[in-house]
Amino acid sequence: MSAFDCQPLPNQPGAVLWDLDGTLIDSAESHWLAWREVLTPRGYDLTYEEFAATFGQRNDDVLRSYLDPELPALELEKIGFTKETIYRQNILQNGMRLLPGVRDWVERLKAARWHQAIASSAPRVNIKAVLEVTKLTGFGAIVSAEDVGRGKPDPQVFLLAAGKLRVPPSRCVVVEDTPAGVTAARRAGMRVIGVLSSHAQLDADLTPRTLSELPEGIFDKLLEGS
Repeated sequence: MSAFDCQPLPNQPGAVLWDLDGTLIDSAESHWLAWREVLTPRGYDLTYEEFAATFGQRNDDVLRSYLDPELPALELEKIGFTKETIYRQNILQNGMRLLPGVRDWVERLKAARWHQAIASSAPRVNIKAVLEVTKLTGFGAIVSAEDVGRGKPDPQVFLLAAGKLRVPPSRCVVVEDTPAGVTAARRAGMRVIGVLSSHAQLDADLTPRTLSELPEGIFDKLLEGS
């Protein structure tokens, strides 16, 4: 039996599914520098525009768009591993900043007994490093790149996170910052807040510039459909 076989009750606790990069943390610069460091020796001069267009996607998908799409999976894995190692060394040495309003909302939702999960295309070790550096807590589940076979805009990452929390998709609110992530949330049948940290516009239910702009009770109102 699926965790979603029964109809959700109106007062059933909801869940917030958080993307990581660009949503919880301001990591674009660290990722950009890591990609540059690993790709430049391979003769690929990555522009920031190219990086921004693929930010938040799985490494194998990103590398196929940058390099030869026929590169063997083992080679893609090796390049991606090197890039992520550089990235983690950077944040462990220099720290990582939470985006405005993040800690406040995670704590408020935790106090209100909302379920919360991280649903990200990042490797699990990256997520753990970020949580270690930022001391951010309150997540009942983590879904990472290793847990899914298809990246956003496929809804798999969000559906898996909802399943781990045992909350129906209709009772989930996704917080994202990319068009692919917003599309994935829509395809999963979830409401979505699109934070305009890395894109000028998103087709989401609500599009604040930062989470600190969100009004009181907004997560409840989204699930109520108002």
